[in-house]
Amino acid sequence: MVLKNSFNYINEFFFYAVNQIRKIYLRSSLYNKKISRINNNFLYYKPSLKILSCIIKYDKKKFNVEDFYLDSIWKNDKINENDYKKLHSFFWLFTLDLKSSKRLTQAIIHNWIENNKNFNQKNWEINILAKRIIAWISNSKLVYEESTENYKKKFNFIINKQINHLINEINRSELVDNKMLGCTAIILFGLSYNDKKILNYGLNLLNKINKYSFDTEGFPKSRSLRELIFYLKHFILIRELLKESQNEIPTYLDESIFYLGQAYNYMCQTIKLSFLFNGNHESDNSDFDKYLKLHGYKFKNIINNEIGGYSYFKNKNVSLIIDVGSCPEKKFSQNYQSGPLSFEMFYSGNKIITNSGFFQNYKHQLNSISKSTAAHSTLILDNSSVNKFEKQSNGSVLINESFKIFEKKIILEKNKWKVSACHDGYQKKYGTIHKREIEYSVDSNTLIGKDTLLKKKNFKSSNFEIRFHLHPDAKITKTQDKNVVLIELKNSGWKFSCKDHSIDIETGLFFGKKDTFTENQNIFISGTTQNKDQQILWEIKKI
Repeated sequence: MVLKNSFNYINEFFFYAVNQIRKIYLRSSLYNKKISRINNNFLYYKPSLKILSCIIKYDKKKFNVEDFYLDSIWKNDKINENDYKKLHSFFWLFTLDLKSSKRLTQAIIHNWIENNKNFNQKNWEINILAKRIIAWISNSKLVYEESTENYKKKFNFIINKQINHLINEINRSELVDNKMLGCTAIILFGLSYNDKKILNYGLNLLNKINKYSFDTEGFPKSRSLRELIFYLKHFILIRELLKESQNEIPTYLDESIFYLGQAYNYMCQTIKLSFLFNGNHESDNSDFDKYLKLHGYKFKNIINNEIGGYSYFKNKNVSLIIDVGSCPEKKFSQNYQSGPLSFEMFYSGNKIITNSGFFQNYKHQLNSISKSTAAHSTLILDNSSVNKFEKQSNGSVLINESFKIFEKKIILEKNKWKVSACHDGYQKKYGTIHKREIEYSVDSNTLIGKDTLLKKKNFKSSNFEIRFHLHPDAKITKTQDKNVVLIELKNSGWKFSCKDHSIDIETGLFFGKKDTFTENQNIFISGTTQNKDQQILWEIKKI
């Protein structure tokens, strides 16, 4: 153990030293000279703003640039980190009325160039820089047209310089969002400046992302629903940019959109509800669905009852989904949440049972809480998450222990949905396997659950808890029977019962909306594991 800790310390110190040296190099005149080598090109292709609407929400109310203009806008030291990123990404350009003053808009750009013409670690981060390039090129009518030759020269120089830096740094990024954004910016630049070399680099990078990021069914290896939508939007955007600029569309791009589209239809379009698994938030995809319809994208249903490690059942009133997938590889686990065999349940669009959701800001303590097994509607031993997480040098939080799902069975019939599976996440520490069986009967509007604790040779006694997180809109009423509680929704009532265990109620946290939280309630059953196989039966029935 001492040797391992010493090795880890040496390893961390080494990477820290390398990182510091690299920071010095990026700020040096040598690096500045390297990325300042550009071609004498000009803005050739200008994309239609409507194409960008798949990744950008246009505000109905358009602002005038005069509302934003400040002489010292780039020297504001009091601005918070989030507003700083928004400001320097220039995505606020998309909120401007096209009748805004081109002179003032270009003055703001020029002022930024004068204050940020060399590498700056803070505002040249990949995600900020990529968004800035996309925003500048896409809003060329305001930021480029009817400008002076001197301004155009400076504009073309700095945007080339940023692309050179982006190409140098993008392979170092471990964050999916950043790499995909960067790839989109590189491809857009290659198209807009008619630079075939950079365009081909971007398309080759896209192909690498495609081969690297998805499983055999085309689902993100991270198992993140949010990433599924993110990838699909950017792949379609790139396809539409290639189409509009009359460039050939690679076969792999069409194939990826086909498989991602199937998964999106399965998880989002068919049900039109927000499932809170592995980095997802409550979201409204209606604008994106309109975009897909407008541009002729129609996705087929998948044949299987499972994709990406998720199985779901849906009829006229009830929607059920359960996580029956193993955890992803460490490198894909940034948005992973430790909730094996957790499930969510809806009735007529209203959520009954939920997971807590994801607090995305990894710098906040709530990120770790939202990743824990306790934040999911599943079983937990000794308040110990199935997965352990560790913080990386870039700040992200990844898993350092994994588990496997096995003995998985899914039966989907007209009037019955039954799922059973096991995971070995607690076997090493507690000598216990968790098996969950869930069966929904359409005829009786009843969900029957059975959680089994299977004893292994290295069995160690522990405390167990099974949580059922309720949506904040749901109300719980205790009954005189300690084995029964009533759940009230806007449009229905339900009875939760557990024959052999008392039911407790506690207050929890709900992270349904991005980086916010509210209180909710959850039902939980608790007890102590026994030196034998043990079953806990529970039921949710409509009343």
